[in-house]
Amino acid sequence: MKKQLYLYLLLIVLIIIVDQITKIYVHNNFFLGESVTVIDGFFNLTYVRNPGAAFGFGGQFHDFIRYALFLALPVVACVWIMVLLYKSIEGPKVMSYAYALILGGAIGNLIDRFRLNFVVDFFDFYIDKYHFATFNIADSAISIAAGLIIIDFLLSKSKQHNDTKVV
Repeated sequence: MKKQLYLYLLLIVLIIIVDQITKIYVHNNFFLGESVTVIDGFFNLTYVRNPGAAFGFGGQFHDFIRYALFLALPVVACVWIMVLLYKSIEGPKVMSYAYALILGGAIGNLIDRFRLNFVVDFFDFYIDKYHFATFNIADSAISIAAGLIIIDFLLSKSKQHNDTKVV
């Protein structure tokens, strides 16, 4: 169990380090709103400051509410996710990886919120004039975790369905 825990902690630390290095690079080398084309017509690196949550939700809230929602609540959530990770180590690995990805991503974004009072986003995918919300490495880790949780849910539903079939 100890070896597995170290593996998940390594994943969390790796996400945080890569996330912070990329954000610091963008923050220090791009002007706000500056965009560099990577794949013409599909992908840019664009420096965006996100004071809100996913997709900018709540960015215009009063500071007190933003602090409560985007600083205090996520710290409590991180503690809860650490407990879930610890409890999941003996169970399906997919959930342990999902919790580690969520925790790494959440901590990466929290570091920005405490350090800058906003999150640095820079991955900008688009087709023509239609842009997906700009995001970062931490957001990617959290999104991958959501996918793993959905896969785990579907697999467990499938197993339940197969276990209840009458032979």
